[in-house]
Amino acid sequence: MRRWQQRHWRERSKAERVELYTVVTWYVTTWFFSLCWLLLPLLGGLGHRPVAAVLGALLVVVAVLQCAVCNRLTRPVLDHYLGRAELPAGAHRAPGVLLGLALGLTVTLSALHAADPMTVRLAIGACLLPFGLLYGLTVPVRVFLRRSAVLAGVLMGLIGLTDRSAAGILATGLMTAFHTLFSLLACRCGAWTLSVLWEAERAREVEARLAVAEERLRFGRDLHDVLGRNLSVISLKSELAVQLARRGRPEAVEQMIEVQRIAQESQREVRDVVRGYREADLGVELAGAQGVLTAAGIDCEVRAESAELPAEVQSALGWVVREATTNVLRHGDAGRCTVGLRVREGHVVLTVENDGVAARASAPSGGGSGLTGLRERLAAVAGTLEAGVVDADRFRVVAEVPLGDGAALGKRVSEVTS
Repeated sequence: MRRWQQRHWRERSKAERVELYTVVTWYVTTWFFSLCWLLLPLLGGLGHRPVAAVLGALLVVVAVLQCAVCNRLTRPVLDHYLGRAELPAGAHRAPGVLLGLALGLTVTLSALHAADPMTVRLAIGACLLPFGLLYGLTVPVRVFLRRSAVLAGVLMGLIGLTDRSAAGILATGLMTAFHTLFSLLACRCGAWTLSVLWEAERAREVEARLAVAEERLRFGRDLHDVLGRNLSVISLKSELAVQLARRGRPEAVEQMIEVQRIAQESQREVRDVVRGYREADLGVELAGAQGVLTAAGIDCEVRAESAELPAEVQSALGWVVREATTNVLRHGDAGRCTVGLRVREGHVVLTVENDGVAARASAPSGGGSGLTGLRERLAAVAGTLEAGVVDADRFRVVAEVPLGDGAALGKRVSEVTS
């Protein structure tokens, strides 16, 4: 069961983890403060009459129901505040009825002098907290404060009928105001933090999609610039050749030879564009990985040993850096990422490691842009790729490529730390 809970926690994003932590904190806060402010004072503050014991027991039962109902409605109320769902009709009906019963029993204890004044004040606070945590998220702050002031006035008046002490009436008002502000701050601060966090999460996803769209536009623009003019010339010369051929003119052959030349030139230019798109410069990718991850709030450290690597090796390793970085940004839950490049015994080894614990989120996806595509690129230079979870909390991608005899192995370690 514990392993399932850990795996379930690992599969959550940072925003989901913070939300779960906040909701659980509200659950615990409701039970802890409500019952501590009620049970402990009742144990020593109730009178020794049967009616006091009965009213005290009923008040405890109502308080337990208040906490249970509050926990059940916490998620729907939070979803309503975050704009993810509409609040169910009559959501405050049950909490309102229970609040009325709890306050009625508390006022009855005070009227019958079945509990000392301090116990009555603490019981009022315990009754107000579960309802305030929910109500504070569903109405504007001004409305909440205005209605709380009205409730405080009513309670002060009712308590004043039995306890004509000015200090007692003032204590009732202060206790009501304290629990009103406490419940408002507890719910509003946590919910506002969650709304900001989710907004940042959505902005990060939009930024990643925009980056992909921008790259697609760049590639399409390059293809258009290369092929647009040549295709127009091919179309015109083909039409001219058709007209010349119909007239039996020998110049038609020359025109078709020119069309063939332009078509071959276009193929060469397209290959150059695709090669430039598919080949990645290792130095540029390392610097770009650090810049992008740092901008995304991920602590990134790059350690690279300088060496004169063949162009095809740089391209293959550059793609590994690009894909690993992209997947940490889009799918991972990392707070720190380290990238290492070292040359040893005729091999160059690239390591990309992050502390995103969800392996499925950090691993490159399948297909041409995932592990299969990277292994194909590395296989072209006799390289290998390994990817997996290490130490149960980190995900590591290791690419190793053998170097030819002509590779210069002069080393100079340069460490870049953000």
